[in-house]
Amino acid sequence: MMTQTFDQTKAEAFAERMLDILNSGALAVMISIGHRTELFDTMAELPPSTSQQIADAAGLNERYVREWLGAMVTGRLVDYNSIDKTYTLPTEYAAFLTRAAASDNIAPFAQFIPVLASVEDRIIECFYKGGGVPYSEFKRFHAVMAEDSGQTVVSALFDHILPLIPGLTEALQRGIEVLDVGCGSGRALNKLAVAFPNSRFTGYDFSGEAIANANTEAQLRKLNNIQFEVKDAATLDECERYHWIATFDAIHDQARPDIVLQNIYKALRPDGVYLMQDIRATTDVGGNLEHPIAPLLYTISCMHCMTVSLAYGGMGLGAMWGQEKALQMLSEAGFSSVEIKQLAHDFHNYYYIIKKS
Repeated sequence: MMTQTFDQTKAEAFAERMLDILNSGALAVMISIGHRTELFDTMAELPPSTSQQIADAAGLNERYVREWLGAMVTGRLVDYNSIDKTYTLPTEYAAFLTRAAASDNIAPFAQFIPVLASVEDRIIECFYKGGGVPYSEFKRFHAVMAEDSGQTVVSALFDHILPLIPGLTEALQRGIEVLDVGCGSGRALNKLAVAFPNSRFTGYDFSGEAIANANTEAQLRKLNNIQFEVKDAATLDECERYHWIATFDAIHDQARPDIVLQNIYKALRPDGVYLMQDIRATTDVGGNLEHPIAPLLYTISCMHCMTVSLAYGGMGLGAMWGQEKALQMLSEAGFSSVEIKQLAHDFHNYYYIIKKS
């Protein structure tokens, strides 16, 4: 029997890494709080200030703000002057932590950590018993996803996403039929409906809450060229109706993504285009070792994407289904022309440009 040698240096390095992980996990929760309370936005506009001045400017309780600042200072996100007891958010950090940073703002993504942690007990049950956790158990998930989509999709629609498909902007101006499958709160589709009044837009999503939010926005904008409907994409039964169909990070969440892709194929006109935005990954985990946020994406997958699919008796594909599996399933659905593109602002998604032939 071989005895494994114990590398003390390796062990100590790992212990140090574990402490870094614990600190980073804690900071993710506090960054989420800083984003939701707009503390980062407030501090970005202030000169060096005391905890009371920061709390007053943000309209928050000073004692909680002071403790939050303790985490920010020791986590090296906020500078502290111990002589006059003032705090400063460096402009270099504000560039990645405030709403003014637009698509560069990383703080909203920290919200996934507390949201996912809220279903930890249910997920552990699934480790023992199988099955999944349904949408209804996730508090605030749609609100967080709407922010995510706002940064990766909505803000990039006109300058980056539409130009991926030659002639699409001109076609939208003339007037075409558009479908967004898994439209969520409908931010992207409502924005398109405003910009292209000659086109007609349809959004389907499984979540009644998300569709209610989408309809509310459409009504506020007084749009008459858009409709939203609660629908399981696996029940989509339309034939060659749409010139353009889009899915934004939606296919891997489906209970039956194979059937959904087949239904999209049927609903697309022969000369139409299907744009599938989905997670940039390889199907085999070995190909994702250098992915900058692979641990985060596998965690979101385990605790949301995969489990939600399994909760409805689905395939449990998961967010990290990967390019190889995606191409296989698109081929099996009937698509024969697929081009994969990436955008500079969106390092964690692929954009699949798909045609029937």
